[in-house]
Amino acid sequence: MKLSSKLLIALSFSAIASPALAHTGAGPADGLVAGLRHPLMGMDHLLAMLSVGVWSAAAVPNKTWAAPAAFASAMLTGAGLAFAGVGLPGVESMVAASVLALGLMIVIGARMPVLAGLGLAGLFAVFHGHAHAGEATGAVIAYAAGVLLSTAAIHMAGVGIGQFIASKPMARYALGLAVAGSGLTIFSGF
Repeated sequence: MKLSSKLLIALSFSAIASPALAHTGAGPADGLVAGLRHPLMGMDHLLAMLSVGVWSAAAVPNKTWAAPAAFASAMLTGAGLAFAGVGLPGVESMVAASVLALGLMIVIGARMPVLAGLGLAGLFAVFHGHAHAGEATGAVIAYAAGVLLSTAAIHMAGVGIGQFIASKPMARYALGLAVAGSGLTIFSGF
């Protein structure tokens, strides 16, 4: 695939993003199936979770599980806060900002200190977890398990993409810029 085709594909991510699609009210957030589906329903969450995997493959190639594991753990913390009734300021804005920041992390790749990247991804994950759990009803444990499983699968898809483009810096830059552009588009909806 030519670089121009890759760039066109990457830029298409930017064109399809819209504000806070993970919070559409597209049905009850109850049970395992709803949890599995929920992270896939919003471009903001999907791009962020894919980006964590892509960044991890670039920045921590010997431990590609590090960033996904940190994200999932911090996401559970955010969900726990929501389930406990603890509000966080600017949840939707932080979710949107995460897409922008994680896209830029893909662009800079391994040049960012690993601990700083893990910390930033973890911070954003708290807000993603809070947003997901804030919509949970009914069987919240099953819902949270579904969100966590879906998130892990999305992270691993991101790792696969990251490994595929590891030796293609222009593709990594294009993908990162497209994700960051999507983040700006999402953020501008606020």
